[in-house]
Amino acid sequence: MIFRIPGILSFSELEQIRTQLAAARFVDGRLTAGWYAKQVKDNQQIPAAQAKDLQTQVKAACNRHPLFQAAVRPKQIHSLLFSRYEVGMAYGRHADNAMMGQWRSDISFTVFLNEPEDYAGGELVIEGADDEQAYKLPAGSAIFYPASTLHRVETVTQGTRFVAVGWVQSLVRDAAKRELLFDLDTVRRSLFAREGKTDEFDLLSKSVANLLRRWAE
Repeated sequence: MIFRIPGILSFSELEQIRTQLAAARFVDGRLTAGWYAKQVKDNQQIPAAQAKDLQTQVKAACNRHPLFQAAVRPKQIHSLLFSRYEVGMAYGRHADNAMMGQWRSDISFTVFLNEPEDYAGGELVIEGADDEQAYKLPAGSAIFYPASTLHRVETVTQGTRFVAVGWVQSLVRDAAKRELLFDLDTVRRSLFAREGKTDEFDLLSKSVANLLRRWAE
């Protein structure tokens, strides 16, 4: 399941992050790439040791958002990188590593940190079975997608692209099961908003809880 969260970062959070990015030291992004991804990765990143405060801000913004909680069922946002793409830089077609240290990467996400009009090119392209979709979202917005997908970042041809890219291990490993839980929970909440606490709401709530109990790791 691919979904977007507009404005996951508030205006004040975005301004604070931009100030920190302007003062940060960036290094070659290939230092954090897998052995084959190094061949197609061309960007710059803030060393992890210098990005702890930035990581804390973005993780907090994700964790407080109800859509993130309902759709991802996060166990841990375990990895988070802050990247810069200058003119000529891109990240070619790749799939993300299944394991990052001790953590499994179930969901990948990108938080856009500057406006689409600030740069040309630089679209995040996610491939499907028979098509592909390009994304270039407003500053502060995020897109979440399965880490198993093939994806790429198109070449930046003008300006500079700033993003935060992260990975999540979910409590529910299977993507189809996560989507089923999300659909049931969406119906449950809609029913409650329309009719309050009914017998049908209670049965749906029991089913969501019992499925999560069965599937959570």
